Amino acid sequence: MKIRNTHLAITGLVPSILGALLLAGVSTLGDFIWTHFSVEHRPVYGLTHGTLLCSVLGSYLGLLRKRFLQGTLGGAAIGFGAAAGFYGLARFAGMATMFPLWMALWIGFALLEAGAAGIKNSLLRGTLAGVASGLAFYAISGIWLDQEPGGPNYVRNFLSWTIAFLPGFLALLAGRASSRDSRISTL
Repeated sequence: MKIRNTHLAITGLVPSILGALLLAGVSTLGDFIWTHFSVEHRPVYGLTHGTLLCSVLGSYLGLLRKRFLQGTLGGAAIGFGAAAGFYGLARFAGMATMFPLWMALWIGFALLEAGAAGIKNSLLRGTLAGVASGLAFYAISGIWLDQEPGGPNYVRNFLSWTIAFLPGFLALLAGRASSRDSRISTL
């Protein structure tokens, strides 16, 4: 049993790191597009950004579970919902609205991933992902505020985004069997 548990922890660690690196790359590309093309911060662009970013996140999780289309479409819906929530609530609470919605999107992804794990377990993982990743997201939020002369430092942004995404992926994936492993009975 100990060997199996170690295997599950390791198999969750590698996809978590890869997922964090993938989403850090996509987020850094988004940072570049917003800055390089001087994209005005308007809801239509934010909704598009959130939808595309989360569709990549959903695609990745769906690929791991052999449910690519479900992950992609679910991720797009989660991203659109989180971005719409931000623009709807930011008028009242300002930029701080971003943090609880970041946490909520991780709960959404955990529920999208629910499957055999069940709703209760998924809510627990999603809450853990949301809180841990939310704290990391808050910690890196200076990447928008502390702009260096000459524009963003994209290496810093990439590392910051990796730090922000990693706790969410770890909470969702660590210790979970892959779709292949879930068919294997425990020892």
